[in-house]
Amino acid sequence: MKTLEKFGIDLSGSPLLEIALTHTSYANEHNSISYERLEFLGDAVLELVCSDYIYKAKKLSEGEMSKKRSLYVCENALYEYAKELDLVNYIKVGNSITIANKTVVADVFEAVIGAIYLEKGLDTVKSFFKELIVPYIESEADFLHDYKSTLQELIQTDKKSIEYVLVSEGGPAHKKHFEVEVKVDGIVFGTGRGKSKKEAEQMAAKEAISKKA
Repeated sequence: MKTLEKFGIDLSGSPLLEIALTHTSYANEHNSISYERLEFLGDAVLELVCSDYIYKAKKLSEGEMSKKRSLYVCENALYEYAKELDLVNYIKVGNSITIANKTVVADVFEAVIGAIYLEKGLDTVKSFFKELIVPYIESEADFLHDYKSTLQELIQTDKKSIEYVLVSEGGPAHKKHFEVEVKVDGIVFGTGRGKSKKEAEQMAAKEAISKKA
């Protein structure tokens, strides 16, 4: 995979990389293995490496460290990292799916992290993290702008009420996903999805702002 080779990582011929790029829909159609188990591992490895970096590089409180970590391992961030690797063009999906959505692309990125960890070890993951992700952290890239505050300011000028409603919650304990609607005076203005309720609320507010604009 050429995009990984740019970072000095050669996984050519790796069965784990093939699995990491295989969506459940494709795996079911071809009696193969999907990325789900590697995603579980990659999620944990990425959180560890990110936590380690933030702890050593930033003199922050526990709460501040947690907030910063969540910003750089949220779905939006993972999707951006995956785009830089051009992962969407490597993901194998079944006939029922025409293109991998943001959630799938983000999940595959975590699966690729899991594959790198198993094939090359933790030090390689740390090096990869330093080259690909640390520049985003150092430039303070905002993957989760405080859209809720922005929406609140817009709504206040119109003296309307705003409410966030949890529509659905699912997934295994280690990989929960949430869907939230934001209502303005009882009318749904936006829907958002995320790995946490807060992230889903932010995404709902973002959609609402785009409609209000």
